[in-house]
Amino acid sequence: MDIRFVTAGSGEVVAVMAAEGGELLAAGKALDSASGGRIAKAMKAAGFKGGAGQLVDVLAPDGVDFARVLVIGVGKAEAADGMGVERWAGHAVKRTLTAVEKLVLQPDALPSVAIAEAGAHAAMGARLASYRFDTYRTKLKPDQKPALKAVEIVLEHTAAAKARAEVDSAIVNGVFFARDLVSEPPNVLYPESFAERLRDLETIGVEVEILEPVAMEKLGMGALLGVAQGSARPARLVAMKWNGSSVKKQKPFAIVGKGVTFDTGGISLKPGAGMDEMKGDMGGAAAVAGAMKAIALRKAKANVVGIVALVENMPGSNAQRPGDIVSTMSGQTIEVLNTDAEGRLILADAVWYAQDKYEPVALVDLATLTGAVIVALGHEHAGMCSNDEDLAHAITSAATAEGEPVWRLPLNAAYDKLIDTPNADMKNIAGKPVAGSIIGAQFIKRFIKDDTPWAHLDIAGTATKAGPYDDPLSPAWATGYGVRLLNRLIANKYED
Repeated sequence: MDIRFVTAGSGEVVAVMAAEGGELLAAGKALDSASGGRIAKAMKAAGFKGGAGQLVDVLAPDGVDFARVLVIGVGKAEAADGMGVERWAGHAVKRTLTAVEKLVLQPDALPSVAIAEAGAHAAMGARLASYRFDTYRTKLKPDQKPALKAVEIVLEHTAAAKARAEVDSAIVNGVFFARDLVSEPPNVLYPESFAERLRDLETIGVEVEILEPVAMEKLGMGALLGVAQGSARPARLVAMKWNGSSVKKQKPFAIVGKGVTFDTGGISLKPGAGMDEMKGDMGGAAAVAGAMKAIALRKAKANVVGIVALVENMPGSNAQRPGDIVSTMSGQTIEVLNTDAEGRLILADAVWYAQDKYEPVALVDLATLTGAVIVALGHEHAGMCSNDEDLAHAITSAATAEGEPVWRLPLNAAYDKLIDTPNADMKNIAGKPVAGSIIGAQFIKRFIKDDTPWAHLDIAGTATKAGPYDDPLSPAWATGYGVRLLNRLIANKYED
């Protein structure tokens, strides 16, 4: 879809803003005046109140050079922010995606959003809303296929908005990359094929190293390989490195992702209902991959390493058993009491590898780790645990700015004690259904070196959102959550 910034737009459909109370903003007022008040009259007849996302579609108003005028609410004008502008544009694209070839957006400045910023956010929202994963849909009717080819964004001065939108397009590409990975079926995307897709990042300047089981065995990654041993698909660990800092010897910021390309639960088998959704259990790895693509495309002035641990958790004849004890790259041992608590096992080796090889200035891991985080936070926030106040604050700030919110959960010695066992250095579950998300984070913390600032993001509720979902910026499955957050965190804290 082509995004254009223009000083005057033309086409079949135009979208304008209205604030809570049903008040048209400047662009809409101009159209309403040209129509002799017909747009305002249609809004009143439809009971339009201007709530965020509320929409009225005005057909063929006299005096206006558009066949349709979409009036879309942004809520209270003084509370509307850049994300509100993105959703406004997203609603317009969703409404027209399969119906017209060109859409005109006429954003207005808001009390906290300058007009150039509003234009850039409108472009971002339009792009994000246009996402479709139609790869395997062979019988779409013409009116089900995307028709929208161009979006014109009308601004008096276009240069600043256009410059920002060009950077934002790199972020959108990263989000789409993550969404595509999560959406692929598990017979297509498995550890080997996932790793090969990441090798394609070399074309944009990312250094990619792929470790196979022999190399991981030599490194002592018994926890990661233990999860993979029940599958015919061998594990992979992929390291992606972006060297963008002007200080070439600057230690990198590390991001680590859980990549279980399909999770049956192993011998601790999951219930059959809904198991198909476990193709998305690599959402953390997808977010890391998408973030690496975004920072490379926008040529971020930072050194960043992305590590993804890729396995398939299957109940094969050689599968890991409840009661097994495995050794990790760190030398610590784990008693595996439940093979469905596998994400923390592969992260144990992955985060240690990241620290041991790259000595990062800080490390953030992302994982669809626990169903407990969905019970606690639903699909609105990711759970965050951290050993570092500065890093936790920076993540919260970045998450809020990018519309990918987090909620911090505690860590302490009492929780840590729950994973002690007389049979090994630790066990992989608490043994009773308490504080599941915190226990998962507490387990990973045992593999974080004392001097490494670290945060864990449990994105089980935010990486995928099955079923009907009304966010215009996201499809009803793979959200790409984490890409925008990580990109903003890197830009705010780790760039030159």
